[in-house]
Amino acid sequence: MEKQNQRNVLLVTIAIFVATFMTAIEGTIVSTAMPTIISNLHGMRLMNWVFSIYLLTNAMMTPIYGKMADRIGRKPIFIFGLVLFVIGSTLCGLSNHMETLIISRAIQGIGAGAIMPVSFTIIADIYPIEKRAKVLGFNGSAWGIASIIAPLLGGFIVDKLTWHWIFFINVPIGIITIGLICYCLHEEKRSSKAPVDYWGSLWLMLALLGLLYGFQLLGETNASYGLMALVLIGAVVAFGLFMRTEKRAEDPIIALDLFKNRTFVVQNAVAALVSGFLIGFEVYMPMWMQGILGLKASMGGFVVTPSSIMWIFASLWAGQLLVKHAPRTILTGSLLILLVGSFILALVPQSTPFWFFLVVAAGLGVGFGSIITTTTVTAQSVAGDDKVGVATSFNTLSRTLGQTLMVSIYGIIVNIQLAKGIANDPRLGSNMLNKLINPETAVELPKALLPVLRHILYNGLHHIYFASIVLIIIALGINWLDHKKKA
Repeated sequence: MEKQNQRNVLLVTIAIFVATFMTAIEGTIVSTAMPTIISNLHGMRLMNWVFSIYLLTNAMMTPIYGKMADRIGRKPIFIFGLVLFVIGSTLCGLSNHMETLIISRAIQGIGAGAIMPVSFTIIADIYPIEKRAKVLGFNGSAWGIASIIAPLLGGFIVDKLTWHWIFFINVPIGIITIGLICYCLHEEKRSSKAPVDYWGSLWLMLALLGLLYGFQLLGETNASYGLMALVLIGAVVAFGLFMRTEKRAEDPIIALDLFKNRTFVVQNAVAALVSGFLIGFEVYMPMWMQGILGLKASMGGFVVTPSSIMWIFASLWAGQLLVKHAPRTILTGSLLILLVGSFILALVPQSTPFWFFLVVAAGLGVGFGSIITTTTVTAQSVAGDDKVGVATSFNTLSRTLGQTLMVSIYGIIVNIQLAKGIANDPRLGSNMLNKLINPETAVELPKALLPVLRHILYNGLHHIYFASIVLIIIALGINWLDHKKKA
């Protein structure tokens, strides 16, 4: 990238901030509105697909975007992703069936696959490593601001308008962002004489598709185990063909020599595991607040706000620590914070008040922010300058894979627990749970059954965080395999 003057650096940073804000506010609003969407479209059974299809298409495209950003430039790939994201958001807002919403979310995910990794890559281009973590912390403040605005805005939209408008809000923000990037970001034209690795890209996408779809089938209550086995075997075969192709490719889509670096592997593995815990916290906490405590949608989404705010400060803190300490040391302390938080969520009683969850969320935000920033910066620093885009996109892919796998596993846990609870009481039906998680429809349920239904939901959500404890313990073990020295 050509040398940017200070004015351009500032404008590009603002443009990236706006793009990040758009992505952040979309995620939080969808989580806030999901109980209402489920109730309106009668989609409890398909709920996980609304999140999973977005993550699946996002993950499939992320490594492709990362490589193309290194080959032809960050700007065209970033703009292409933003355009697709806006189109997908528009289609989501126009959806009146759960299946249509899921397809539209797939398009959204294809666009979003470019936004986060290319944003991080642009930051790596225009800032030296000693300032990079601080800028990532500033960029992370978009999540904090969005977490404050999104629950309130999302709750207002759901309560006063319809949930469709939570997607339409992305359209003007996306258009503004596209304009900022077109005007602000200047870079040299990139070209490579090496042929594009089409076969490697194809096998990688098929491998990810099979792997992620197989994960999703794990969460389906009536899934065919034969189909699941077939899909996963297909993923393994495609992955084998991908590895074979990459060894021969002149310009591979993912440079395999990156995986010879122990620090690179450890950082991405920890990022994947922590992201699995993160998705469980962000998706199911609003459901806990609305279904068990009976709070409105705006307050249900607001429970994750302290986490996002503390994420900002933790990112800045991580940037300072990386100058003096090895990544392993930073991650150990941060993972211990998450371990304590996951134990608390797994053990709190059903009567726990709302304010207590805000305190826990703040503590978790410190852990999440420091870990995600540390793993991102470290993964970039151990890769060569010509592989920053690939390294960044793989880091994003690792996080997406962790989220996708854990959404499926969490879905299995919740569905099993809810099915057991309903089966034990002939007065109950699964449709009652659809109504319970939306305070607006919960009033239609017989008052005598509310305590029973809330306890069943509590039991299902409760077990999610026992699984999260296992994730963090595994992450601690993997992190310990890294070098003690600074990367």
